[in-house]
Amino acid sequence: MLKRKAGSAFPTLVDRFVAYAKVHTQSDDQSDTYPSTARQFDLARMLVDELKAIGLSDAQVDEHCYVTATVPATPGCENVPAIAFIAHMDTYPEVSGENVQPVFHKNYQGGDIKLPKNGIVIKESENPYLKTCLGETIITADGTTLLGADDKAGIAEIMEALTRIHENPGWAHGPVKVAFTPDEEVGAGVKHFDIEKFGAKVAYTMDGGQRGEVEDETFCADSAIVKFVGRDIHPGYAKDKMVPSIKVAGAFLASLPREGAPETTEGKEGYIHPINIKGNTSQTEVTLLIRDFDVDQLPVKADRIRKYAEAACAQWPGSRCEIEIKQYYRNMKYDLAKEPRALEYALEAVKRVGLKPLRGSIRGGTDGSNLTARGLPTPNIFTGEQSFHGYTEWICIKDMELATETILQLIDVWREKETRAA
Repeated sequence: MLKRKAGSAFPTLVDRFVAYAKVHTQSDDQSDTYPSTARQFDLARMLVDELKAIGLSDAQVDEHCYVTATVPATPGCENVPAIAFIAHMDTYPEVSGENVQPVFHKNYQGGDIKLPKNGIVIKESENPYLKTCLGETIITADGTTLLGADDKAGIAEIMEALTRIHENPGWAHGPVKVAFTPDEEVGAGVKHFDIEKFGAKVAYTMDGGQRGEVEDETFCADSAIVKFVGRDIHPGYAKDKMVPSIKVAGAFLASLPREGAPETTEGKEGYIHPINIKGNTSQTEVTLLIRDFDVDQLPVKADRIRKYAEAACAQWPGSRCEIEIKQYYRNMKYDLAKEPRALEYALEAVKRVGLKPLRGSIRGGTDGSNLTARGLPTPNIFTGEQSFHGYTEWICIKDMELATETILQLIDVWREKETRAA
């Protein structure tokens, strides 16, 4: 496939990744602004400059921190449908992404990987995929932050693919669009994204894990906010009068079974997961995640939450509960079926790279979940990121190279098959 020009003046794939990882872009799930943190603009502006440097003259960042750009079709390929590659700039809000110090572990020979600081160890027993990377170079953080491969690896791989296209102007291709989004980690990555203006027929988020994997299915996601209302009174005179809402909430949380929780589920099993509690004697709110691959199971789980909440109130006469259900995203498989080329061509691209295509399901969601539901079919493609959202995050350089090749092969598959179809 396309190679770098000899003596290229542009940063390498790994150099780009390291540079992006060092930019502090952590999002904030308690913020009421959009994007949730202004610091995400630091990477956005950096990417606009880099996109313009490799010939994408329309590169821009808007007021919502969306970076967009276009590689025009080469002559004769103008009728090939425009496809897009998308990655998010923010990092997980609950683990520090500030002052990331990437560490290179060259020629990995197996076993645990000890990080330089805080006694953090990446255990081989918990990361069986490490065995795939024997003899390769693995990048981690130093133990004080996450690495940020989720999803700065995706950004670096897209930028590397675009750089190779720029340095090989004779390579035929259809129109290619790119977008880098904020706030994916807090579930708001494409809240203000203008799909019609963007103009792509199909998109691909570069935000997956092991080499060869293309994910075309995600959880359906709702959240439940359960409000417990009690009765406050001076504690010195509270006998037979006080109803502490925080204790009602405690009874509710204690009643949730371990069965059907994240720590006891895998594969296609859904879960109910309390993630936040705030309140006092008068009123306490508990926020829970509701996840299932089957959309019809979401109301079933919501009813289960309601029954547990009502049972807790029954233990505390005088208390009551209110429940609000918020919809977040739906399983992308429902809408991807309407545009089969999106998945079919991605699997073909993986095959052409020399990998075995793996169809996967995400026990979570991506920007693609919402984009697909809104009419832009968006499967998810591997980047190599592993053990993300924690200090033990890591990535293998070989996987990043293979992901870059997959992007280029996918562009070529669309050109070949759609030119032939026309």
